[in-house]
Formats: sequence, C-alpha cells, structure tokens
Amino acid sequence: MSVDVVLPCLDEAEALPWVLDRVPDRWRAIVVDNGSTDGSAALARRLGATVVHEPRRGFGSACHAGLLASDAEFVCYCDCDASLDPGLLTGMVDSVGDGSADLVLGRRRPTGRGAWPLHARAGNAALSRLVRRRTGLRLHDLGPMRVARRDALLSLDLTDRRSGYPLQMVVRAADAGWRVREVDVPYRPRTGRSKVTGTWRGTWQAVRDMRRVLDEPAPRAEATAPVAASPTVDEPAPRAEATAPVAVEPRGDGTTPVMVKAEPVVDEGAPVVGERA
Repeated sequence: MSVDVVLPCLDEAEALPWVLDRVPDRWRAIVVDNGSTDGSAALARRLGATVVHEPRRGFGSACHAGLLASDAEFVCYCDCDASLDPGLLTGMVDSVGDGSADLVLGRRRPTGRGAWPLHARAGNAALSRLVRRRTGLRLHDLGPMRVARRDALLSLDLTDRRSGYPLQMVVRAADAGWRVREVDVPYRPRTGRSKVTGTWRGTWQAVRDMRRVLDEPAPRAEATAPVAASPTVDEPAPRAEATAPVAVEPRGDGTTPVMVKAEPVVDEGAPVVGERA
C-alpha cells in the first residue's frame, strides 16, 4: 500500500515540525508551498518532505498540485497548521482500502477554546445543510482532512482552485455515486493565524467560493464510483512513475536533478506519508 499526504502550506514554518513528525512511517509527506516567505519550503525539505512549489495562489491550487505530484495509490489531505494530526489518517485509509468507503472525511471536534471561531462554525453548518440539500449526503463538516484513491480523485476532474476545492470534491463524488463517510477527529487550536477562517472577510470569501460550486451543474458521467482494488500485501507497493508534469529540484546529496516538464516544481526530500439521506 502506498500513501501520500498532501499538506498545503503558506507560511507554516512554526507548525511544520509537529505536523511532519506525525506523518505515519513509510508514508510520503508532500508539502505544497503556496508562496511562503517564512522559509517553510526549506524547512520541510530538511525535515524529509517532498516539496512542491505552486505559484498560483489558492487553497485549491495547492491541493491539486499535490494530487498531481502524487504517485501513490491513496492520497490524503491534511492542513499544515498543527490543528489536525496526520497520524489519525491511518484508520481513514483503512476504510478506503477495505472498500467500505470511497471518500472518508474528518469531522472536526474542537478540543480547546479558539480552535474553531464561531463565524467559521456558522459558515460550515450552513454549507453542510446546502450540501445535504444538493447531494443528499448527511454531512456535518466540510473539513480539510480526507482520504480517497488517487485515480478516483483524478476522475472527478476538479476545477476549483480556491476555497471551493474541498466542497467540489464532495459534490462531484456524491454525483458519481461514491460512498462518503465521516469520522470524528480532534481539532486543536491552530499554530499561527488562519488565512481563511481567521477573519470574517476570509470566511465570507470561502463561503462565496463554495456557493459558486454548489451552483455548478453535475459533472460529466465519466466520473464513476471507484472500484476497490484487490487486497495488498503488508509490504509497501512499488511506486509507479508519476504521470503529472512536474520538475524536481536538485537533491541535497548532490545527485543530478531529474527534469520533467514544468510546473508545479517538486523537490524530493527523504523518501517516504455520510451516508445518504
């Protein structure tokens, strides 16, 4: 079983050591730097992560760049601000791997004051109701922690590159007949200031992006529910060659860099991270 954890990153140097230390062994952490100015990319590289440079700003841009850079069977998403523990992804991957779900979402459960501002909760609750009306999925949260098979995610043909990306994934998965499941995950106060839900303006922009997604027509019929793969052995499966167009920066050991067609730019660090109503 091969697993990549996509970690969108914008100035998260303070949180990165905690986050990367909790990525399960033999999983690969893909830190997608979205224009950080605090040295996040260099720090992530030193800590052994693969670093992808995505110059186009936007949460969706960073998430999708990570998906394209992945060559694993399973792709996980997790915030890079230490509010969510990547170690909790193991059970979510198991649910997708054993065929009991096609997409598993982490339902955030705040563990301390300030972990989830009131205006952010209100916006999330409103969107959850809209998603239920649009798709029939009884979801309580549209949080960033999630797991699915890479090939299945690519079949959804996700196009949003802003805050609507996570919602578009859920809506298109539901339209394609995927089995979507929620599991509770502890939600800690984040390290540093949120770029989205830390302000009313950021929250309103995110809600507007997501409303635009809900107004989209259903995706084309080709995106269908993924078929569960045959059981795998305990050893990590060999990785296939990446199909996404990426460029790899020089490795720290001085070996010759491998160049493939342009963006996003990838820097290899140390190897290996609802039911319907």
